Amino acid sequence: MDRTEDPATGTLSRTLSAAPGAIAETMTRSMSGLLRVLLPPTCLACDRLVASDGSICAACWARMPFLSPPWCQRLGVPFAYELGPGALSPQAIAHPPVFDRLRSVAAYDGPARALVARLKYHDRPSLAPAMGGWMVRAGAELLAVSPDGAAPVLVPVPLHGMRRWNRRYNQAGLLARSVGDRSGLQVAAQALLRKRATKRQVGLDAAARARNVRGAFAVTEEGEMQLSGRRAVLVDDVYTTGATVQAAARALLRAGALSVDVLVFAHAGAETPLG
Repeated sequence: MDRTEDPATGTLSRTLSAAPGAIAETMTRSMSGLLRVLLPPTCLACDRLVASDGSICAACWARMPFLSPPWCQRLGVPFAYELGPGALSPQAIAHPPVFDRLRSVAAYDGPARALVARLKYHDRPSLAPAMGGWMVRAGAELLAVSPDGAAPVLVPVPLHGMRRWNRRYNQAGLLARSVGDRSGLQVAAQALLRKRATKRQVGLDAAARARNVRGAFAVTEEGEMQLSGRRAVLVDDVYTTGATVQAAARALLRAGALSVDVLVFAHAGAETPLG
């Protein structure tokens, strides 16, 4: 009898052919377990040990200044109590923004401030997926597809070329990519450019910030095609006085965007509910 027809031989052949895959799977599990022992998952904000990757510890979670309704319809700053639909904060009434709505995950304080600093200044691009996931939940109304089926396009606030070279990446771009991956929305990463270098906004007052970024942004030809007649959602890491996103929103509207909303991770000035 031909050996290839022998049931025992056939069984042996199948066992041997399946062995490499099983061995590889076992080795992968072993390596993964070894890495978890050598490099256990730590809190994204404070580096305490945690149970799973991409999470924060219980202490940081308790201190995270998450924002939630009721809030100002335009600026997303929280109210101490419900004021009815469409309620606006004094700031939004006195100085209406160029953009339509702003939504943020958290106030710029505590662990939220630490996360922004780590992403922005301490070479931690690995934080962007988790931060972007929170942004998707916080900005659900901005990211929703309209009744006519039109979806917004995500536009990260750009860095000037020299600053991006020094930092190696644009934190707003990483956050926009994470939001896009989770929401399924298009990311127009090259739609907006910062056409001149600007001073760092840290330490400048509101008027100086506005002067610093006035006319700093321009929409590319590719961006004009992507934005014409569409809703745009500007994505950035932190909102302070609003000077940067106001200047960027003006550029998008001039280029033909139907409207502009703003989605950020942290909002400075939103620490205390109004009321």
